[in-house]
Amino acid sequence: MSPASPIRILLADDHAVVRAGIARLIEAQPDMTVIAEVETAPLAVERCGELRPDVAVLDLSMPGGGMPAIDRIRRDVPQTRVLVLTMHDDQEYLKAALAAGTAGYVVKSAADEELLSAIRAVHRGRSYISLSLAASPAIEIRDERRLSGRERQVLELVAYGHTSQDIAEQLALSIKTIDGYRARIADKLGLRNRADLVRYALEMGILRADRRPGTDLVSEADQD
Repeated sequence: MSPASPIRILLADDHAVVRAGIARLIEAQPDMTVIAEVETAPLAVERCGELRPDVAVLDLSMPGGGMPAIDRIRRDVPQTRVLVLTMHDDQEYLKAALAAGTAGYVVKSAADEELLSAIRAVHRGRSYISLSLAASPAIEIRDERRLSGRERQVLELVAYGHTSQDIAEQLALSIKTIDGYRARIADKLGLRNRADLVRYALEMGILRADRRPGTDLVSEADQD
């Protein structure tokens, strides 16, 4: 059996010294390789479109704006998983990045091993939130009405950036059924947009570190 291909990674950070350090760390791993380094958000979007890396490691504070780049990469190159690596150890930045569609969020003060774990996790289709943020105290919860298991599952998948079609395929349901769940969630919680859904999911602990979204939330008796 031939060995698995290494994880192809694009690095986007406007600090050359930081990029070089991350690149050395990644290249020392037998299962990873850096295929491109860029210093602006527009270049990150452009190179992702050309090279279609497995993972794009993206700083938020780059010329051109990291948040818009996350959204563009997610829409234009859906097979590329975006992992934010940032100095912002803050729940508000985390919420915004999740709303834009990032698969993971790691702070630069984290240990090297955490970044490597995050890259491997998002490449496997999982989501990863930096341990320091995942352990932060919850924000005040605005609405405590319970959702069903299936509604929580759909809410989590929406919050992680999946479309109704994606969710329908994952859950083997129709798009109309998923849209019905989304309408019920919005009605129960009074949430108007995806950013609000992300915020609520964080507050309720529905978005958790290093766990594949949408799993382990539904039992056979709680699918309505």
